[in-house]
Amino acid sequence: MSEAGYDLTGKAAAGYRVLARKYRPADFSALIGQEPMVRTFTNAFATGRIAQAWMLTGVRGVGKTTTARILARALNYRTADIDQPSVDLAVQGEHCRSIMEGRHVDVIEMDAASHTGIDDIRDIIERVRYAPVSARYKVYIIDEVHMLSTQAFNGLLKTLEEPPPHVKFIFATTEIRKVPITVLSRCQRFDLRRVDAGLLAGHLRKIAALESIAVDEAALAMIARAAEGSVRDALSILDQAIAHGGGAVTDEQVRTMLGLADRGRVVDLFEHLMRGDAGSALMEFRAQYDVGADPAAVLTDLAEFCHLVTRLRFVASAADDASLSEEERRRGAEFAASLSVRVLSRAWQMLLKGIPEVQAANRPVSAAEMVLIRIAHAADLPTLDEALKAIGDEPAPSGPVRPAGPARTPRSSGSDAVAAARALASEGGGQTMRLVGAGAVPAGAPTTALSLPEAVPDVPVASLEDIASLAEANRDGLFKAQLKSYVRLVRVEPGRLDVGLAGDAPKTLAGDLKARLESWTGRRWMVVLSREQGGQTLAEKEAARRESAFVDARNDPAVAAILARFPGSRIIDVRIPDATEASGDEPDLPPDRIPDDDDETDL
Repeated sequence: MSEAGYDLTGKAAAGYRVLARKYRPADFSALIGQEPMVRTFTNAFATGRIAQAWMLTGVRGVGKTTTARILARALNYRTADIDQPSVDLAVQGEHCRSIMEGRHVDVIEMDAASHTGIDDIRDIIERVRYAPVSARYKVYIIDEVHMLSTQAFNGLLKTLEEPPPHVKFIFATTEIRKVPITVLSRCQRFDLRRVDAGLLAGHLRKIAALESIAVDEAALAMIARAAEGSVRDALSILDQAIAHGGGAVTDEQVRTMLGLADRGRVVDLFEHLMRGDAGSALMEFRAQYDVGADPAAVLTDLAEFCHLVTRLRFVASAADDASLSEEERRRGAEFAASLSVRVLSRAWQMLLKGIPEVQAANRPVSAAEMVLIRIAHAADLPTLDEALKAIGDEPAPSGPVRPAGPARTPRSSGSDAVAAARALASEGGGQTMRLVGAGAVPAGAPTTALSLPEAVPDVPVASLEDIASLAEANRDGLFKAQLKSYVRLVRVEPGRLDVGLAGDAPKTLAGDLKARLESWTGRRWMVVLSREQGGQTLAEKEAARRESAFVDARNDPAVAAILARFPGSRIIDVRIPDATEASGDEPDLPPDRIPDDDDETDL
């Protein structure tokens, strides 16, 4: 039936079949990348602990439906020597061929995408009462089970929880979050993983050998990366590449077919960007675009290489990935040794922001070039920490002449701190910087105020009122409102604040409080969420003071007399007179407005 565990039964009758169908695994030995699941099935069948229902989940093309058919075959395995469920399917059994071809009467496959209603499930419920015709178990395989309606799921629950002993259910889905938890709790769940690119490349090499097709190693690596862990996608791309190349598969053909950039040229482009050579970078990008590379794909490859270089700084074994070319390994290691994590992180963030911009742009080429220009421009600018250090190391000016700052690169100067701050804040770096005070600015350039965080005075904080005052002074109204409503003070010490939070407080409030205290006071703070309840919130204190003022007003004899004199009247506000009113000074009135005895008094 099979060659190396693959389902080749229909080869002669069906003529040519695509590789994804021709090399569909026929037993567990041919499944790749799913060893934990296979081990679980093996142990369960060996001990007789066979579940009543399984839920198989994973991205497209990792083998969910194939696993379901193999599992149905294992449940109904019967040969002249073996008559029990088994995962050892080396010998073709009585029911194996018809099950793998999807035509066995006792193995019912249903696509939930086209059978979503309660009537379809009701039909299953009615038929599970009857014993299988010829097999040991009646197996229901429901693909894309998340497409079932709510009524259909509810109708299935009772049967799924207590099915007849001769019935097994196997569900497959790519959207596990859409499956009700009540259904999941009645199934054994298996998450089929994406297949590693190196393992997938080896699988493609094996199939190419079976097909007697010459395939370049670089082409296999490209196909494995493009498949993104999906075996079916990888086989479909390989099938297309064989047809495209007329029987032979080369890296150049695959690159042209998929619109990919040459990985070596991507590394060259990355080098131009890291040197800050925008002109060379644009020329290299245009050359790749002219031979068919998609602009968004070029930026995506750049992001992948940037990620590889960053990983190599911390995980040297990342270079052992079989899907990497020798040039990527060698030059990636060189970049990892010479570039700082801050520079790599900045390039990664700018690429991550630029890719969706290019995909959504009406002119992707122009958008991609602007992204590359931004990265090249920021490449030789100091990072945020370097800019702050450079400003801090500059001597204080002794006269009207502004000294030049320390040169970092040929185009760097004392004003690079300002340029770096603006670039970091605007180019997707997610970093902001406030610079006020003296700094090195070229003659004739607009003067920009610079300041260091060290210049922020150490503001004392002894109460929640002090923090509220800081929020008001910094015009942070939203944070002030959250502080007043949710924060209860337990204790406060220099650099440490113990608080309790109201039950409905935002989850990020403690972190926001720490960040703002450090920004506003110029010192490091530790904000601790205490188990103690703490005192009243500022809002509760204000409410208590207001209620006390109302009580005092009601008890005032003059106010009580007024309320008695005007039935139905009530106190709607209580105001404490300011210093001018308390001193007895008359407020200024317009010349034509002279108070008389009929004027009312506002209490």
